[in-house]
Amino acid sequence: MKFVVKLGGATLENPELLHKCAQAIADLVKDGHQVALVHGGGVQLTRTLKLMGKQSEFVAGLRVTDAETRDAAVMVLGGQVNKALVAALGAHGQAAMGMSGGDGLVFRARKKRTAPDLGFVGEIVASDPRWLDAIWKMGAVPVISSIALGFDGEYYNVNADEMAAACAAACHANALIFLTDVPGVKDAGGSVIPWLSTSEAEDLAAHAIISGGMLPKLEACKKALKQGVGRVRILPAAEAEALPQFYFTKLECGTEVTCAQ
Repeated sequence: MKFVVKLGGATLENPELLHKCAQAIADLVKDGHQVALVHGGGVQLTRTLKLMGKQSEFVAGLRVTDAETRDAAVMVLGGQVNKALVAALGAHGQAAMGMSGGDGLVFRARKKRTAPDLGFVGEIVASDPRWLDAIWKMGAVPVISSIALGFDGEYYNVNADEMAAACAAACHANALIFLTDVPGVKDAGGSVIPWLSTSEAEDLAAHAIISGGMLPKLEACKKALKQGVGRVRILPAAEAEALPQFYFTKLECGTEVTCAQ
C-alpha cells in the first residue's frame, strides 16, 4: 500500500515524538509499504524569522509570505527541517531522500489568489510523481518539504497540509495521515470527534468551532478524498506507533475524515 504521512514542525521540537514517528514510518516500510513523508516547519520558521527581526502574520491559518520570508522558508524547510527528518529516519536504519516539492519538478505551484494578498504563498497545480516512484524502487522514503516551484521560476511557500493532499492524490495513495500535536478535531464541547464527514467539517468551520491551522488541514482532507485517496485520518503524533496497524485494527485515537454523506 501507499501511505502519505504529513508531519508538523512542532513534532520536531519533541525528541520522543520524533523518535516515535520515525520508528512508525520505518516499520511501515519494513512491512512492504511505500511511504512518502511531507513536512511543514512553521515553528522553526517562525523562530528563524523572529531572529531576523520579522514578525509572523497569519490569515486563516496561512502565513503571509513576502520575498524575505519565502527565502527563509526555503532555507529552513528545505534545509534544516528536511535534513533533521532524514537523519531521524536514518537513526532507525531507514534510508530517506530529502527534497523540496520543486526538486525534479515533482510539484508545480501558482500564486494563491486571496484577499488580502499573501505574497509568495502557492497552491499546487501540477505534479509528476516519477521521482517518488524512483525513490520507492530503491526502498527509501521521499521526505518532501512544502516548497514548490512556480511556472514563473519563483519558489512558493505551500501549506504543508495542502502539499500532503496533493502528494497523496498524485501517487494514488491508499491513505493520507496527518500526524499532529493535537488529539484530533474537537466539537463545541471540546471532545475529539472520531468520525467527521467533510460536510460536518464545513458546518463546524462556519460556526467558528474550528479555526486557525485546522482550517487548511480539513480543506486538505476534503481535496484528498475528492481526488480518490482511500482514507484520511488526523492522528496525534503521540499515538504514531498505531500507524503500522492502521488498516488492520480500529483506531481509538484521532479523527477520521470521510466523504460528505
